Amino acid sequence: MNVLVVYVHPDPASFVAAMRDRVLTGLTAGGHTTQLIDLYADGFDPLLTDQERRDHHHPPVLRPQIDGYAAQLRWAETVVLVYPTWWSGQPAMLKGWFDRVWTNGVAYELAAGGRPKPLLRNIKRLVAVTSHGSAKYTNAIEGEGGKRVISRSIRPMCNRLARCTWIALYNIDRLDSPARIAFLDRVEARMRRL
Repeated sequence: MNVLVVYVHPDPASFVAAMRDRVLTGLTAGGHTTQLIDLYADGFDPLLTDQERRDHHHPPVLRPQIDGYAAQLRWAETVVLVYPTWWSGQPAMLKGWFDRVWTNGVAYELAAGGRPKPLLRNIKRLVAVTSHGSAKYTNAIEGEGGKRVISRSIRPMCNRLARCTWIALYNIDRLDSPARIAFLDRVEARMRRL
């Protein structure tokens, strides 16, 4: 299976980087073909420009800033997002990637009446691998905003039978090393079975 891994964290020595490494190890062990996007290493600019917003209804044919990412989305059968949860959602860098790349002409096209018609039918699975500083019950009370973005906004642009998988480590700020290692082992095993 073609798996696109999108990694987001500014610190290359972070626990999220370890999550990324275990995701890639598990996918390779499972026989999957992978491509990695590291948004910080790419120097991706998450700011939606005024021109991009004005082009929403009639996007240009060529968009050099996002065409490479669009090609990777069209190649993928599964997208694995690896990121920390900050302020109950995705980091600004990942949200900006959604804003700028999952656009009209890439993720959807606007049909009559402005209703989006999904274009990423090749993507049959979305996986989030994330960490939370707070406890699971705190996130449940807050409504799991990041989970909703993926399941309610991103998934509908994919195959109509696309599944979402949520792999989260809660309370990371209070966990000891054995608990963190156990989570990394679980991530790798889940990716191997994907």
